Amino acid sequence: MLTFLELPLDPLALSLLCLVAFAAGFIDAIAGGGGLLTLPALLTAGLPPHLVLGTNKLCATFGSATASYTFFRRKLFDPFVWRRALLGTAIGAASGAITAHLMPADWLNQMLPLVVFACALYLLFGKLPDATPEQAARIGKRRQWPQGLGLGFYDGVAGPGTGAFWTISSLLMYPLDLLRASGVARSMNFVSNGMALAVFIVTGQVAWMLGIGMGLALMAGAYLGARTAIGGGARFIRPVFIVVVLALSLRLAWQHWLGAA
Repeated sequence: MLTFLELPLDPLALSLLCLVAFAAGFIDAIAGGGGLLTLPALLTAGLPPHLVLGTNKLCATFGSATASYTFFRRKLFDPFVWRRALLGTAIGAASGAITAHLMPADWLNQMLPLVVFACALYLLFGKLPDATPEQAARIGKRRQWPQGLGLGFYDGVAGPGTGAFWTISSLLMYPLDLLRASGVARSMNFVSNGMALAVFIVTGQVAWMLGIGMGLALMAGAYLGARTAIGGGARFIRPVFIVVVLALSLRLAWQHWLGAA
């Protein structure tokens, strides 16, 4: 495993990576999709591909932990209500990370742009629910397992857009408003990031010092983003979410349909 001192990065490159991480944390805490910034940035910096995924999971775990805790403190996420989804997400993410190099994902990569673009269209033209706290507490139990296992597995295998997928699927499946769905997404993202990171640590695919430095910057951005999202509510989250998922769909289409890096 490469150490921090062996990475071909100068102080300016490190500063730029931390700046990118801060912006990614802010965006990810609001709408998901922070990996749109950090993954290409790490690849552009010249890290070997096997280190990119592990290091990105390390800094992403910092940000998702901060954002999820902020939503939890504001009582916008109840771990007990979502305990089945949390467990399913952990199992799915660990399984996905373990089988990341074995699973043929070409078909999934081709479908991703369409799925994410459909999410944006739903939010752009659909009417979002406005659930009360009492309604949000009545969450179906049976649907949590397949949702957690599926999205957790996807985050362990690939990852781009997982937060957006959590937000949109929770809006479709449960009586949640956009703010509480965002709290669910951030919390589940933290669990899947942490479980996948554990696998990457075991396999020695993490550049620790770089990941910690970017993680601290991402954490600061996530804290600001989560507080901004909670203060602005759905009126603020909705346009940011739409922009992020449209950008994500374009990025995925460019990468998997046109063969660009």
